[in-house]
Amino acid sequence: MEKAPNRRRVDAEFQSAAAGRYDRRFDQLIDRLPRRFRSTVRWLRQPSSRWIRIPAGGLLICGGLFGFLPVLGFWMLPLGLILLADDFPPLRSMGSRILDWIERRYPQWLAASAASNRP
Repeated sequence: MEKAPNRRRVDAEFQSAAAGRYDRRFDQLIDRLPRRFRSTVRWLRQPSSRWIRIPAGGLLICGGLFGFLPVLGFWMLPLGLILLADDFPPLRSMGSRILDWIERRYPQWLAASAASNRP
């Protein structure tokens, strides 16, 4: 008789694969940013930058809620959620859904292009 696989191990492997896919797609979006913003977002995603990432994500979400104002925009809301998803696992599924939507709606944003080499 075969022994059933350990459920925790299977769940951990699934979560690890999902996290890798999430990180790959997020990295593809970061690569499309101008160099200055690209380095800032990469710095924010480092584990040591948690102390600034959480307030920045919160401010982006607040700015997104007031997106109807001229200076702010609705684009701030998903960016804030994706930044906070690194620290709050329940938000990771929401960030993954945002990336799924981007992948379906704007596949060219995740494609390798010359835009990733711009200054």
